[in-house]
Amino acid sequence: MIDAYKTIKQASEGTYSELRSKFLAFAHPVTTVEEAMALVEQYQKKFYDARHVCWAYMLGAERTTFRSNDNGEPSGTAGKPILGQINSLELTDVIVLVVRYFGGVKLGTSGLIVAYRTAAAEALGNAEIEDRTVDVEHTFTFEYPFMNGIMKVVREMEARIVSQSYDMDCSMTLSIRKGKLDELKERIRKVVSPF
Repeated sequence: MIDAYKTIKQASEGTYSELRSKFLAFAHPVTTVEEAMALVEQYQKKFYDARHVCWAYMLGAERTTFRSNDNGEPSGTAGKPILGQINSLELTDVIVLVVRYFGGVKLGTSGLIVAYRTAAAEALGNAEIEDRTVDVEHTFTFEYPFMNGIMKVVREMEARIVSQSYDMDCSMTLSIRKGKLDELKERIRKVVSPF
């Protein structure tokens, strides 16, 4: 079960030049395909005078949603090297876009691969990478006399209280790292029915 992943904290940039071609790289944190594609559209409008706006993204803690695009460059020379840099750092929930201004000299396929890979690495190298957990929510219902015991478990397991209500019975919704949920359920069960 995957309950932790690495992503970038905020947007970052990098540049690379080769034989007068200029590569501007931009890395952004994203969580949906729609967010990623909105950034692609935004960069294509902003850099309308550039020859190519190539990109790749990776989404989800399982890292199963990804896509890359060469945007007119020879197949496999732009999007895949960008995606390769995301993969080499084991990142997710990120898009990297590389804008190319053509300098008049063709770089060849190997030159393009190196240029896009280096530009993407530069942008990601300037990003602050952080570890995040996949958290899940669970609601528990219990009688009021068990409140102190429940709160002790919540503190010890570093669960976050999302909501709570105190009527005839108490109800509490907790958020906790996915991998700790079963332990949390078991410890609360022991509080409310110790035998």
